[in-house]
Amino acid sequence: MQDFLEFTSISKGYPGVQALSDVSFSVRKGAVHGLMGENGAGKSTLIRVLSGDQAADTGEIRIDGRPQHYRSVRDAFDAGVIVIHQELQLVPELTVAENLWLGRFPGRAGVIDRRQLIRVVSERLAEIGIDVDPGAKVASLSIGERQMVEIAKAVMLDARVIALDEPTSSLSSRESEILFSLIDRLRSNGTVILYVSHRLDEIFRLCDSLTVLRDGRLAAHHPDVSKVTRDQIIAEMVGREISNIWGWRARPLGDARLTVEGVSGAALPHPISFTARSGEILGFFGLIGAGRSEMARLLYGADSRRQGTVLVDGVAVRADSPPHSIRAGIVLCPEDRKFDGIVHGRSIEENMAISSRRHFSRFGILDRGKEAELAERFIAKLRVRTPSRHQDIVNLSGGNQQKVILGRWLSEEGIKVLLIDEPTRGIDVGAKSEIYEILYELAAQGMAIVVISSELPEVMGIADRILVMCEGLIAAEVAREDFDEHRILTAALPDASGTKAPISEQVR
Repeated sequence: MQDFLEFTSISKGYPGVQALSDVSFSVRKGAVHGLMGENGAGKSTLIRVLSGDQAADTGEIRIDGRPQHYRSVRDAFDAGVIVIHQELQLVPELTVAENLWLGRFPGRAGVIDRRQLIRVVSERLAEIGIDVDPGAKVASLSIGERQMVEIAKAVMLDARVIALDEPTSSLSSRESEILFSLIDRLRSNGTVILYVSHRLDEIFRLCDSLTVLRDGRLAAHHPDVSKVTRDQIIAEMVGREISNIWGWRARPLGDARLTVEGVSGAALPHPISFTARSGEILGFFGLIGAGRSEMARLLYGADSRRQGTVLVDGVAVRADSPPHSIRAGIVLCPEDRKFDGIVHGRSIEENMAISSRRHFSRFGILDRGKEAELAERFIAKLRVRTPSRHQDIVNLSGGNQQKVILGRWLSEEGIKVLLIDEPTRGIDVGAKSEIYEILYELAAQGMAIVVISSELPEVMGIADRILVMCEGLIAAEVAREDFDEHRILTAALPDASGTKAPISEQVR
């Protein structure tokens, strides 16, 4: 089958960074082509060039043999190219139907025929196999449902090339399977899919071919994914062999550092209780909607607590707001780091020092020298890849953004409990290993680490103990020597009756 999408000698530089250097590869018509690489490898820049959002310094893109000369995103759109970014491009206050048919509303004399709009969109959604209410406002949808709407929009616009950037990062297993079926259908219709993902299982499940980038250069191009191994891809991504990305090792555990007694809130109505010891990495696993993130937000004081007590080192602490929790030694790296964790438009230095600035101020005057010193120290300690501490944090990869958030809390004095929600979501395998090493170092220093993850292999790989949540309850406690994927998943699923047995009857 002929090549349909061709990249030839694409290069793109920014001040202090060469994002892409002479990248060339092609994709066959009707192929699902994987694009992999560590964070900062150049994947996002290449996608921006493809979408018309950025212009390459040198090089050329051809679609169906024709050179493309984009002056804007609109030019790429007119050429049949649609990119679905991790940051979704939907209008929250419009309905699903309005978002999907924006600019093409049926009607006469400027009056929209909303009945016809709902009918047309409902029919198309049914054809695609996506079950979303077309009359619902996008703001009312879950992140996973919004992702499916974004994908439906690309299909309804009859795109010839669709680039998907980490499309399953916010999808449930069921939603992911719907997406995979949709991709298979698009493949059969001749659409080119450029599939950007860190999940090797998805690459092997979906992709016909694969390109690996490293440090802005072409590290490997595989016309046939079936002829390449998992270890080979990882080595091409990171430039070295990684036999065990988890790197877990035993460490001495101390007394109870965090004790939670009967805590509940509006989003977590059932009281929960547990203990995390000094030096322990305590994993929380559960399916979407199990209440894991809600539990973390309650402990950090981001959401109001109805009842219950939180103790640090045996002493009850207030922990009913983020400032009180921080002073008590409890901090949170949130699930959605781009929305809740970083301050857009601000530098690495400012993002890292935002919580501890009170320590650098006297009589309302900020000591910029001390702030700069702190940023430089933690950039070096956490190996944040950046040309400067002045770099806007939005220009960093996901892994480096996570390191900046960790640096923010490490710069605080007296932190005893770290709550970290989805620590490596959207982060490449090499950066994952670095994040895990940071967590192990903090645990070895006596901090209690509470890791919340929807990726069971990750929780099993790094945790000393796992608590399984189901429908707002702690349904099981599993010691490391008893880790078993099937048993943990069983505990995470509701019983046929829709309820869980007491924890004493679950996996222990």
